[in-house]
Amino acid sequence: MPTVQLARTVVEIAGPEAEHFLQNIITTDLGLLGEGEARPGALLTPQGKILFDFLVSRAGADRLRLDVRSDVADDFVRRLMLYKLRAMVEISKQEQSLVAAGWETDSASSQTDSTVLRDGRFPEDAGVHRIYARNIAADASVADWDALRIRHAVAESGADYQLGDAFPHDVLLDQNAGVGFRKGCYVGQEVVSRMQHRGTARRRVLIVEGDADLPPAGTQIVAGGKVAGELGTARGRQGLAIARIDRVKDAMDQGIALTAADVPLKLSIPPWASFRFPETTSSAEEA
Repeated sequence: MPTVQLARTVVEIAGPEAEHFLQNIITTDLGLLGEGEARPGALLTPQGKILFDFLVSRAGADRLRLDVRSDVADDFVRRLMLYKLRAMVEISKQEQSLVAAGWETDSASSQTDSTVLRDGRFPEDAGVHRIYARNIAADASVADWDALRIRHAVAESGADYQLGDAFPHDVLLDQNAGVGFRKGCYVGQEVVSRMQHRGTARRRVLIVEGDADLPPAGTQIVAGGKVAGELGTARGRQGLAIARIDRVKDAMDQGIALTAADVPLKLSIPPWASFRFPETTSSAEEA
């Protein structure tokens, strides 16, 4: 299978209260987290925005593994320590554990001396796995990984949005089991639950196809002089965007071109997602 090493760091939470500790602060419902899988999740601000995003998995008895961007790993550990208080847990970076992604396989048999887990952000038939090992034999590039993420609308912070700027719904954590809506309270839970129950989520990750090569991440998507969203990861004519689905729908209904740096775009909902473009227009609504 193609394998790419990623700039990620493993943070381990260990101890008799490890699961209870994490369950009370992150979005993922650990009660539903099975062996052999890595699920997306986030630690939020009290206002409900994503402070850190990660993949969480089980690493043994009373041990949980958090796979986070390497450039924010130290800040992540410090933030977890603020919540630790008297909890019986140890929080540590696993410096010797490398992180990779592999795909186009339904078996972990090709990997030895490693932990291979299904990446729950992708459809199961995509055969995408997370690999944790001391040594990684990589034969694919980050560009290959980005193309795979684009194909399946898997957004990541840094590449597609900035930490502190997005709600879980914006990046589809409500769609891929990254948010537990039946678990107890966690940091930012009230805001996220209100968005869910009221159906007010409008910003969503969409798949982008351009009439020409797409401009860089961060380029605004415009429709009729109004900003509808912003590009994220782009590879050639394909990319991801976080966009206002109401404004995208208005533009499509009215035949108004959606563009980024004058490149005409087609925006579509990921096939696996359950949300849809709104039925009614919002042309009279102000942001």
